[in-house]
Amino acid sequence: GEIRSSENSYFCQAARQLACVPSSQLCVKLASGGDPTYAFNIRFTGEEVHGTSGSFRHFLWQVCKELQSSSLSLLLLCPSSAVNKNKGKYILTPSPITYAEEQLFHFFGQLLGIAIRADVPLPLDLLPSFWKTLVGEPLDPDVDLQEADILTYNYVKKFENINDETELEALCAEIASQHLATESPDCPNKPCCKFTYLTMTGEEVELCPRGRHIPVGWENKDVYATAIRSLRMRELQTPECMTAVRAGLGSIIPLQLLTTLTPLEMELRTCGLPYINLEFLKAHTMYQVGLMETDQHIEFFWSALEMFTQEELCKFIKFACNQERIPFTCPCKDGGPDTAHVPPYPMKIAPPDGAAGT
Repeated sequence: GEIRSSENSYFCQAARQLACVPSSQLCVKLASGGDPTYAFNIRFTGEEVHGTSGSFRHFLWQVCKELQSSSLSLLLLCPSSAVNKNKGKYILTPSPITYAEEQLFHFFGQLLGIAIRADVPLPLDLLPSFWKTLVGEPLDPDVDLQEADILTYNYVKKFENINDETELEALCAEIASQHLATESPDCPNKPCCKFTYLTMTGEEVELCPRGRHIPVGWENKDVYATAIRSLRMRELQTPECMTAVRAGLGSIIPLQLLTTLTPLEMELRTCGLPYINLEFLKAHTMYQVGLMETDQHIEFFWSALEMFTQEELCKFIKFACNQERIPFTCPCKDGGPDTAHVPPYPMKIAPPDGAAGT
């Protein structure tokens, strides 16, 4: 049942339908103002939708919702989310992948490239470690572990900062009370930890050959802490998944370009900002003939938006153009009134339809 529902998702339907299309056909020209050129057309069966822009944007929005839900297993909520750190941030699911999953990761990479070319930001909330690995930057074993899994980071630090064997025993006793340790084979009443740990997906694995039979002692506690840290770093890098994502991305935009971008620049280029800057939006709004920014109803309009929460502003952007985020890339850094509207595409405010009224 779960497989059937995921197969019917927008993401999997599109992956199946585009699998036989050469990637060169998806490499449309880069967005440069006005409406972008889309890599493919979306038709919602049974729905009357005019034009291609709204459908394409809605499709990308829907796909991002699916990726960050339980209907697809490609992304995993980072463990730190459980304790309100980096809440709602995702990482690639760190587990061995099937051929079918590899194809889906490849398509995920293609979607990242398609979004960059069309300059339609994807509402994805991924940890910085994802963007670092994507552009080929090494992960920081302290900072990135803390961001992704604060509980494991604190656990490792406890073992690294122990000063004597008494403290080690006390720590093992504390862990035993949380059902993470077993009794020492030498002293049956003395709790001890073994060279095993839980993966991010909740499976217990051995940190070294025959790890289930090796107790953690004063001599090897540092080896134990290092092994846990290495396990998490491997899980954050997810080489098999990331190779497939990069291959998909590389079929749409040249991977050499990634070497010129920082992880943050890559994230902003792909996903835009997760909040709406009203001043930026004002600077990129066009008023059609007969309307001026000083008109009373236009002033009321902006006053109303200023009272919106960020969540409401995102809903307004979704209502206006079928995407929750506005593109971040903009050649007019100062955002002045005389600068070119390329990209992001300006918001257009038109006069009311029909005859003039009150």
